[in-house]
Amino acid sequence: MSPAAASTGDRIRSYEDFARVHAYLLAASGIPPSLHRRLYRKLVDEVFDGGEVFSVEPCEGGKQRRLVLAAERTLGRESDVFLVDHAWSFRLSDALKQLREVPGLAERMAALMCVDLDRRTELEESDEQDSRKTGSLENALMVVEKERTRIQEKGSDFAAWLELEELGIDDDMLIALDLSSKFLNMVALNLWGNKLQDPLKIIKEIVKCGRRLKALWLNENPALKEGADKVILDDLPELEIYNSHFTRKAGEWALGFCGDIVGADNPCFSAENISLESIVTLDLSDRCIHKLPEVFSPSKLTSLLNLNIRGNPLDQMSGDDLLKLFSGFTQLQELEVDIPGPLGNNAISITECLPNLSLLNGINVPSIIESGKHIVDSALKPRLPEWSPEEALPERVIGAMWLYLMTYRLADEEKIDETPVWYVMDEMGSAMRHSDDANFRVAPFLFMPEGNLASAISYTVLWPVRDVHTGEECARDFLFGIGEDKQRSARLTAWFHTPDNYFIQEFQKYKEQLQSSSICPTTKQTPTTKSVRPSDGCALRVFTDIPHVEEFLTRPEFVLTSNPKEADIIWVSMQVDSELKNALGLTDQQYTNQFPFEACLVMKHHLADTIRKAWGSPEWLQPTYNLESHLSQLIGDYCVRKGDGLDNLWIMKPWNMARTIDTTVTGDLSAIIRLMETGPKICQKYIESPALFQGRKFDLRYIVLVRSICPLEIFLSDVFWVRLANNQYTLEKTSFFEYETHFTVMNYIGRMNHMNTPEFVKEFEKEHQG
Repeated sequence: MSPAAASTGDRIRSYEDFARVHAYLLAASGIPPSLHRRLYRKLVDEVFDGGEVFSVEPCEGGKQRRLVLAAERTLGRESDVFLVDHAWSFRLSDALKQLREVPGLAERMAALMCVDLDRRTELEESDEQDSRKTGSLENALMVVEKERTRIQEKGSDFAAWLELEELGIDDDMLIALDLSSKFLNMVALNLWGNKLQDPLKIIKEIVKCGRRLKALWLNENPALKEGADKVILDDLPELEIYNSHFTRKAGEWALGFCGDIVGADNPCFSAENISLESIVTLDLSDRCIHKLPEVFSPSKLTSLLNLNIRGNPLDQMSGDDLLKLFSGFTQLQELEVDIPGPLGNNAISITECLPNLSLLNGINVPSIIESGKHIVDSALKPRLPEWSPEEALPERVIGAMWLYLMTYRLADEEKIDETPVWYVMDEMGSAMRHSDDANFRVAPFLFMPEGNLASAISYTVLWPVRDVHTGEECARDFLFGIGEDKQRSARLTAWFHTPDNYFIQEFQKYKEQLQSSSICPTTKQTPTTKSVRPSDGCALRVFTDIPHVEEFLTRPEFVLTSNPKEADIIWVSMQVDSELKNALGLTDQQYTNQFPFEACLVMKHHLADTIRKAWGSPEWLQPTYNLESHLSQLIGDYCVRKGDGLDNLWIMKPWNMARTIDTTVTGDLSAIIRLMETGPKICQKYIESPALFQGRKFDLRYIVLVRSICPLEIFLSDVFWVRLANNQYTLEKTSFFEYETHFTVMNYIGRMNHMNTPEFVKEFEKEHQG
């Protein structure tokens, strides 16, 4: 955000003043001109009327919130604008310190980010446990008696279906229920989320209920840890669904259950009583299906319109066989499937094989073809905050904040702020979730009531971009203006669980490409380097903008000039490119302090590319990714490391900034992706076990002078600078916010730890000898 007007310092007294002073900000924000006057009024009068229009509701089991239009009216497109306050603004390095020291901040942020759900009083928990203990058997008996009454009304041959989930049932309680004497024909038994411990006791009781059981749920019981699966499957030969997964016996009954024609209201044993022809929607997601049942066929499922096969390996069927099978369902309109997955890696290829589809993973097929997307999904599961009970609130907030943060960078006519500002919107703004088809848009806005940056107050502005009706969720596009050309699908990984398989495949391809690289000598003829010294012995004229050169270049062979056109040598701090040459009137006959294409070495992303092209993936170079072009490959590398239990600490560095500005160490994938928003960066595997000096990180700074490229002539000073971190090195998570622990450039923060070269060499060799 660059408020460039405000140098006059005129106080805002009218709408015209507001529009003039904030002209650049208004244009950059995208706020419709029709709303500018309304925005001015709300800013001046400090009108926060969102609470009269919207309401915040819990969702995702209380781990998220959503914003809903509560007003009893339709909110028209671009009909109003709302102010959102900033609950917390900070520089990244100050985040943890502020959370620990500012009264009430951690508590408010923890509540806003839903990471305080377990912080109930011991009394509340004790009361709840007592209530569960006394009520569980009573509740279980009530369920059993209700089902028993239903069976008596229907007839003794009628199938029983018992739902006993999360009732606190333990082994003795299950035996006390005496289910086998009450139900002779049990078809389904749900014991999900109880306290069953002994597999042998459980199996004995369940088998007594009848060997015709079709479905059994023992999910989230301690007994599952004992490996009872094989015994249960052997003793219940007709079981088709076990712990939500299809067994090898799965057939009509299992399909009928997933198609909602078999259930507690319509239990049955016989396949003859199951009409697969009536199934319109079939949800087979997350059933651990390796091979589809034989009855899954177009001739049986004649009315099937919607099919979901997500989360299944289907590894006993080839992709071609699956596509051939699905193509027989000519009436199939909607398909949900993992991509990459059993049908292949390309959404467009799937739509070509199944031309009758109208929706693939919730996305309109014509839009998939038009956008050229390979990976599509409208039903990505959100990343929800995770924490351990022993974590303090500040640490929990640090872990969750990347799901909520927004950012801007301050600037005026003279310079841009080197360090970005991160902020969290208030409870209303933070409740807005993402949608690719958003009905609202937001933008940060600096209001300058005194007409200058010193008086600026930061807000976020919210307005509807299409008609919104009462009760409708209000959502924004977290990646507004970012398309696939800027890796949109990969960047959504910051907020959603995107398909790991796709990114792992991209990483593997990239890894193979690097391993196949080798040193290739250039075939181009390198120009011969000529001496800069004139043959007539005259002094060389030097043009410079560097004060140190002006002050200390006193040798008689050189003379300073203020006219760049007449200079023999151009020695400047700025990049000498074609634009500068044209502006200063420079020619190719003049010498500069920059070699052609030196960006290959002096800019971090180009240096990584140069090494890769020459050496592939040498051991001495940590894995390095240009986040502007290789985010998918980085995510894949991260996923592989996570799966293998390897260290996953990474360091983000801006392409072309010095002094560790905007440089961050983190193991949080969401943080890595979100940090792209503050400028182009490389992401490099952090060296978690570096060489240390007296327990601290250090670096050695050398001055290298390149005299010529061909032949290569380099001068290296035998004096180097030792730069030491101020703090002892540690990998404690909280230390990543301590600049003086993980970085060594201290001459800009006011506390240096200097050591001269001879002393360092002596002490270092003493510490590391042998």
